[in-house]
Amino acid sequence: MVNLKINGIPVQVAEGTTVLQAAKEVGVYIPTLCYHPDLTPFASCGMCVCKQENNNKMIRACSTPVHEGLSVITDDPELFEVRKAILEMTLSTHPNSCLTCIRNGNCELQTLAAKFGIREQPFESRVSKLRADTSSPSIVLDPHKCIKCGRCIQVCQELQGVFALDFIGRGDSTVMSPAASLKLNDSPCVKCGQCIVHCPVGAIYEKDETAELRAAIADPNKVVAVQMAPSVRVGISEEFDLPVGTVSTGRLYAALRKIGVDVVFDTNFGADLTIMEEGSELVKRITTGGVLPQFTSCCPGWVDYCEKFYPELIDNLSSAKSPMMMQGAITKTYYAEVSKTDPATIYSVALMPCTAKKYEIKRDDSMKSSGYDDVDLVLTTREIARLFRANGIDFAALPDEECDCPIGEYTGAGTIFGNTGGVMEAAVRTAYKLVTGDELEDVNVNAVRGLENVRKGEVDMNGTKVRVAVVHGLANAKEICDEVLAAKKAGDPAPYDFIEFMACRGGCIAGGGQPYGTDDQIRKERIAGLYNDDENSTFRKSHDNPSIKKIYSDYLDAPLSHKAHSLLHTSYTVRKKYNF
Repeated sequence: MVNLKINGIPVQVAEGTTVLQAAKEVGVYIPTLCYHPDLTPFASCGMCVCKQENNNKMIRACSTPVHEGLSVITDDPELFEVRKAILEMTLSTHPNSCLTCIRNGNCELQTLAAKFGIREQPFESRVSKLRADTSSPSIVLDPHKCIKCGRCIQVCQELQGVFALDFIGRGDSTVMSPAASLKLNDSPCVKCGQCIVHCPVGAIYEKDETAELRAAIADPNKVVAVQMAPSVRVGISEEFDLPVGTVSTGRLYAALRKIGVDVVFDTNFGADLTIMEEGSELVKRITTGGVLPQFTSCCPGWVDYCEKFYPELIDNLSSAKSPMMMQGAITKTYYAEVSKTDPATIYSVALMPCTAKKYEIKRDDSMKSSGYDDVDLVLTTREIARLFRANGIDFAALPDEECDCPIGEYTGAGTIFGNTGGVMEAAVRTAYKLVTGDELEDVNVNAVRGLENVRKGEVDMNGTKVRVAVVHGLANAKEICDEVLAAKKAGDPAPYDFIEFMACRGGCIAGGGQPYGTDDQIRKERIAGLYNDDENSTFRKSHDNPSIKKIYSDYLDAPLSHKAHSLLHTSYTVRKKYNF
């Protein structure tokens, strides 16, 4: 432990703690702009400069480790003026288009300018005239709003290991851009959107498609059917100032009906369906000598990463579609049939925590297994929140409503799909039944829970040992993929049987379409909300869902049947990292 003082206040912290972290321990605020708790301190903006007592040298609090006897001054008239000047210089390179910016009211630069009372611009404007890059189906790069903090580059390179973004040029000519100044869609980008949620301003954002939903609702010839992912029900609560971790399932159903949606389903049903298909596929691979380990395929960012960075491992991907795509296919086939609705009139919308889902719906022809686009539109949590606000919905005050049947009922296993380890846990609950014929007594598979980057273990299914791993964050996926690939090339036995991959740290609860400001504490609270919802569910295993039993008995026959395969499964292809 190290003893120091922050503005004369004694504080004792662990060795290696930064001045910024030590200040937080005693409730002292130090302004930051480039800092993010997920990332290695970059110290590029200078907003966190502080003084050392009896030392003329200023330090940057975000990157300076404490030492014994250090005495730091975090605020005085000189520091205020230094920080204000830094802000003013930053603002001189940033457009004054706040009113029309997607981050208006939720922008870190705007917030700091207000805190420092900046009302005039003493420096000549040096705003670039770079055009926005709209080539990606998911993400818009607007480099003329970039403040060169480096967060997006750090998260893309360090947390995700994708290297789609970098700084190009020097000095005032420096720009944030894909390598070789390519369009984003021609880069290795996997559309995960982590650059978006880590950007402090509006330089990177999701493609807003709320107008498309408005138009569909207004069209009397369309039946608008909306599904919502597990993580949306917990993420959207923060958009309306409810406590972090609040599960707002019933409110969300009600809000969707208030804006004119015709039918409200739940992607959790699709998650239960995914477990039946993916779990059955795993058992088949284990018992018949199929390709192992089996990789989960629910996360489109991860699938895109595998196709681009590890094409040798494509055969390891489960052929099961994601819950969203299964739900979409079933909406335009099974639901259309039982409700006597012309599938051509159904406009299928998915509310997702993920920007990569916008790409997934057009990934290949298997996303049209119903004979139509299985999902017509994807909106992120942030987009649907903006739409609710524009429609005057008092979300927090809404009474709970129920979803529509027959493809809305779900289990707790479907809910926990939204966080890292959740797909694995849900799969184990059902795979145990498929392997042993018995029910798993304790459905809480604590071994796969947590926020460790990689979690490994062995599940004993009544004598059958299943080796599992859970990975979140694509830079961590590289470690496991390299291990699996090395074994494959050497002709050695596979080191695992089943691996869950999620592109984003924490899983979907911290996806690229979720509310801004995510850190590990928020991740934990969102995850706790989903596990609490699971524990309060009537059914907690996918195979116990009465609606799942019915769809197999009435329509799909059995998991992995010909019909199930044609509607609920897909294939993969090798993709280039760069499209020159």
